[in-house]
Amino acid sequence: MPDHIVINRLEFRGRCGVTPEERSRPQPLAVDIEMPYHLESAGVSDNLAHTIDYARVVQRVVEIGTAQDSSLLETLAERLTAMLLDEFPVSHVKLWVRKLHPPITAVTGSVGVTVERTRSAQQFQHTGLVPSRFLVEQLHRLPKGNALDVAAGQGRHSLFLASHGYQVDAIDRDQNALAQLSAAAKNRAYPTITTRALDLEEPAPFDPGLGKEAYDVIVVFFYLHRSLFPSLIDALKPGGILVYETFTIDNYVHHQHPKRWEFCLTPNELLRLSSGLQILHYDEGGHTGNQTSNPVYTAQLLARKPIRSGPST
Repeated sequence: MPDHIVINRLEFRGRCGVTPEERSRPQPLAVDIEMPYHLESAGVSDNLAHTIDYARVVQRVVEIGTAQDSSLLETLAERLTAMLLDEFPVSHVKLWVRKLHPPITAVTGSVGVTVERTRSAQQFQHTGLVPSRFLVEQLHRLPKGNALDVAAGQGRHSLFLASHGYQVDAIDRDQNALAQLSAAAKNRAYPTITTRALDLEEPAPFDPGLGKEAYDVIVVFFYLHRSLFPSLIDALKPGGILVYETFTIDNYVHHQHPKRWEFCLTPNELLRLSSGLQILHYDEGGHTGNQTSNPVYTAQLLARKPIRSGPST
């Protein structure tokens, strides 16, 4: 496990708020930062050049926080994490930004936002192939090894997993999208991605050929074909993890998306479909997406295939 540098309650005055009154004068803000480092020589050499200069981190956070106005704390948090990942030798940043005296009578403490970002996810921001926030958040819980990306499309999740050392099989029925994924993998020098054109919705009886106990991780995002779940579970290795997120019926009700309600999960349906797996994380409700601040109603699942016990002695 990496060690961490922690900056606790870095305070300054900045202009942040939706109303003109809030932005008319600086108000007290606070930031907490946690950054892992992997520089084993730091403790041996006692040399600042071998670790993160947290005094410089403080200086840059204050410079940005005091010089740039923001309507939203979320905007300020994104600016700060982008700067830290761009300017300092860190691969991962956790940040808590808050107003110490928010103009809300009922709040006696602070209000704020927490964000967690990785360098690899930040790099994808410029390509339009941004991985799901849920996958980024759960990455640290996934076993290393072989991954299957189901309904991969242009490969935002395949590319993200390959950037973290996974051998990825990407399947989709759209051959043009897979061709774009192959080109992107070649441009990024990710030889660990293979693609296969496959229509997962052929009439029964149909074996998608996902294999048996072949994958350490299977990811499925915004795709729902209920009869596929037994094949997904069979394809997981014992101890392997399924990462799944797609729309619930609430998204159809609120946003009329997808166009057909049959493509949406009913309450707790994802739990029933993954019966037999050990649930590590499950959440149904409104989640903030990558492209919009409006809530997207989804079910998020992280589940592990049980490890078979050995013969009794």
